[in-house]
Amino acid sequence: MDATEFRRRGKEMVDLIADYLENIEQRTVYPDVEPGYLRSLIPEEAPEEPDTYEDVVKDIERVIMPGVTHWHSPYFYAYFPTANSFPAMLADMLSGAIGCIGFSWGTASEATLVALLAARCRAVRMILASDPQRPETGITSKLVAYSSDQAHCSVERAGMIAGVRMKKIPTEQSDKYAVQGETLRRMIQEDKAAGLIPFYFCATLGTTPSCAFDHITELGPICNAEKIWMHIDAAYAGSSFICPEFRPLLNGIEFADSFNFNAHKWLLVNFDCSTMWVKKRSDLIGHWQIPLGRRFRSLKMWFVFRMYGLKGLQDYIRKHVELAKEFESLVRADQRFEISADVVLGLVCFRLKGSNEVNETLLKRINNGRKIHLVPCLLSGQFVLRFALCARTTESRHIREAWQLITQLAEEVMQELPH
Repeated sequence: MDATEFRRRGKEMVDLIADYLENIEQRTVYPDVEPGYLRSLIPEEAPEEPDTYEDVVKDIERVIMPGVTHWHSPYFYAYFPTANSFPAMLADMLSGAIGCIGFSWGTASEATLVALLAARCRAVRMILASDPQRPETGITSKLVAYSSDQAHCSVERAGMIAGVRMKKIPTEQSDKYAVQGETLRRMIQEDKAAGLIPFYFCATLGTTPSCAFDHITELGPICNAEKIWMHIDAAYAGSSFICPEFRPLLNGIEFADSFNFNAHKWLLVNFDCSTMWVKKRSDLIGHWQIPLGRRFRSLKMWFVFRMYGLKGLQDYIRKHVELAKEFESLVRADQRFEISADVVLGLVCFRLKGSNEVNETLLKRINNGRKIHLVPCLLSGQFVLRFALCARTTESRHIREAWQLITQLAEEVMQELPH
């Protein structure tokens, strides 16, 4: 393909993408295929001679689309948002063309690990400064890190990769699933009495199960006094802090050693784009990231920030929060259902009043219908449905259609229960 054909095909691809996104809600949100469906649709070997571009494009619908989950459909309410906007897509094209290789961290999961590695090095360095004869292996074997029992699984994985023990701090529904300062303080004192060395705590602002917020105004001073590195994972909720009304959720940030959020979740910058701040740069040098290079992700942010402006981005966040509140009000108006956690941002956790089995059946019916897509979580041992506002194009009518479907299926499930 030369530059002339690239110009022509590029325009065609932009049309294809625009058509796809304009008509995405006509597509089944979740694929109805089995693993391995591609095997019968593609040759066993790559072509000896090149295929035509027309043939490749034709196969997008025949081969690729049947297996795609449409994350940007207004009927997708699973996990958390993955951002998407036309300015970001244009910037992604330019980023790919420039192709420069940067050297810094990648995603929220990697930021957690990088912060943990930096904290481990700092802890070892501080102990050796006061006790130079102490073997380093004798220090690392005693190190202990902490996170909420609501923290993302990547935090526990970071501990495994770094070779340090990671303890989960229990949370309670009565505390809105947030880590309390007194609980952390007690665990630290118990571990120090047992000869362990507390060195790292990963606080979460906006947990994956329920969007809970750890009390960093309590936790931060404890970490600072104990010389424990406090990393804040705000992968989802971090985008909301551009709105003044949500900024109090960030109170206590001054105690943090590092902070991370994913612009690719809720800030209209398509995957992947994660940002990280560190209080003391020298602690992090040598641990910038696991891979050596990275893509030119900041270009996407530059395009989006300039073309939406702060007001446009704030309006987008607020719209999702308003839609979540609308869905919450629909749930609360139906006596068969209950809200399982505070609705703070764009996530609603809800369930049918009754057993876990009933809610598992309801979720299975919802997802088998493939009209909308949700995922569950466990809160205090209860099976809970998560309704996350994800797509840029979601409107009130989509919320109401989703609720109508959910209540219809709930009625069917409840009628099947033994009386």
